[in-house]
Amino acid sequence: MIRLDSVFMRAIALAVALACVAPEAARAQPVNAQETTAQHVTILDGETDLLLRCDECEAPMPPASMSKLMTVLLVAERLQSGQLSLDTRFRVSENAWRHGAMSDGSHMFLDINSEVSVRDLLRGVIVVSANDACIVLAEGIAGSEAAFVVEMNRRAQELGLTSARFRNTTGLPDPDHVISSLDLARLARHLIVNFPDLYRIYSERDFTYNNRRQENRNPLLGPVVGADGVKTGHTAASGYGLVGSALLNGQRRIIVFNGVRTMADRRSEGIRLMASAFNDYGVTRLFAAGEQVGEAAVRLGSRRTAPLVAQSDIVVGGPRSMLAGLRAQIVYEGPLRSPIREGDVIARLVVEGPELRTQEYPLAAGRRVGRADWFSRAFEGLRLTLFGPS
Repeated sequence: MIRLDSVFMRAIALAVALACVAPEAARAQPVNAQETTAQHVTILDGETDLLLRCDECEAPMPPASMSKLMTVLLVAERLQSGQLSLDTRFRVSENAWRHGAMSDGSHMFLDINSEVSVRDLLRGVIVVSANDACIVLAEGIAGSEAAFVVEMNRRAQELGLTSARFRNTTGLPDPDHVISSLDLARLARHLIVNFPDLYRIYSERDFTYNNRRQENRNPLLGPVVGADGVKTGHTAASGYGLVGSALLNGQRRIIVFNGVRTMADRRSEGIRLMASAFNDYGVTRLFAAGEQVGEAAVRLGSRRTAPLVAQSDIVVGGPRSMLAGLRAQIVYEGPLRSPIREGDVIARLVVEGPELRTQEYPLAAGRRVGRADWFSRAFEGLRLTLFGPS
């Protein structure tokens, strides 16, 4: 018999008051959300990794310089492991100079055959999107840009960034060089969470090298309170794009979009989408891992009920405007039969609502429930004989 039991009143009240919806429903948009001219829009919660908004967010797209996040990640991992230090110096090859400093793309004015520290090269990549610095780092670490790109693709697959196919370190145009906006957001989050010291460089407003001062192109730095990263991108094929992040009142949001027409459009859309990320979307924890959610009835057990606990944090997030009508119920086959071992999954929490894909979370027994004594079992047998199941 399927039992539908109400969740703790605290959880019900909280669910109705939450400014969010279940995680897999994130593709549904707020009813009155402003339309955006951007393509491939992702809004991600930085703490929980919950996807809050998705407009074609899983479709591969040309990322331009936003793909430099992966270039930086590989350098960061080698710094963390001790394979590199910030004082390590790499020579600027003719290839790096010709395809970087002598190209029309972004660069940090490296001189051919000069030696440059990893510290300066990283700032060149992060702050001013320097193509020459990317190539110097790749050649210094892996021997060639091609070998470094192999490592970029291998690491992307290890991180679960299944849409990523890198063909160079810079994001320069290549029809096979693609990644989704969702995977870019998760790559940015990985950097933020695992390399906080290096991530601080993304908020630096300018960088000077070889007596040339260049400003950070991130349009969120300054106009958006709490903005501290991450990366812009532009090619003729991709349009103007942005990976942006901000920390406000203890909450972090990461936005990614691409395909707007001008730098001014990127600035206005970036500011608007980041405001929307905080104002129109919310995240909350219904139950912490190990917290009791409710109880399930037990027949012929040493206890009449078994406490039900969350196996992991039950966190929901999404558009605030879709919260109306959100419901939560405990569902299980019951009454449950004893004995029940502590930790056995014996029920599930079902969260649902209008325009909301139903979400289910496993619930485990919070303690052991043994069999009832012989007298209780005999009495129950007699009751069933006389009156049938209740």
